[in-house]
Amino acid sequence: MTIKAVVFDIGNVLIEWQPERFYDSVIGADRRRAMFAAVDLHGMNELVDLGHPFTETIYDTAEKYPDWRDEIRMWHDRWIEMASPAIDQSVRLMQALQAKGTPVFSLTNFGIGSYDFAATHYGFLRKFDRDFISGHMAVTKPSARIYEMLEEASGLSGDALIFADDRADNIAAAAARGWRTHLFEGPQGWADRLVAEGLLTRGEAA
Repeated sequence: MTIKAVVFDIGNVLIEWQPERFYDSVIGADRRRAMFAAVDLHGMNELVDLGHPFTETIYDTAEKYPDWRDEIRMWHDRWIEMASPAIDQSVRLMQALQAKGTPVFSLTNFGIGSYDFAATHYGFLRKFDRDFISGHMAVTKPSARIYEMLEEASGLSGDALIFADDRADNIAAAAARGWRTHLFEGPQGWADRLVAEGLLTRGEAA
């Protein structure tokens, strides 16, 4: 089947997302390790990705851990520093696909408030042909339901879709539904895959 749409994850595909790296740079690796051992920060972020309020979820967590209150609040107050920089070649690939008339969808674990904030810094987040944002869908990858919801809304399924994500579990869930998949390990590999699929020329994928 001809590919009808290209589906992009966002974190670590279009925007670098490395909270540990951010905290290492701000409080040092030893304190960061101690904080992540004491506080389930990724679990907190999962709630945001499921649609819980961005500010309240993080600030409420901070109040539960007074020893780490200021540091936890950074997850909100300095969030854009964690979600940076953009992966420029991936953004160019998105734009090149759309310039050729290929629809590009997002499929991302992202909160409602955090996504709206990110979009004020990264204009391309408002340029997808279809948005599939977990916070609005109240389900996150790799749950089968989020992939099913994309299929239902777009009318596309199986190998009419090709999906890039940096997490093997998310890729496996898409592959189980018959989607074409690409485990993202860098923008050049994704560019090469899009060329191999005939979606872009080598020059367009540069």
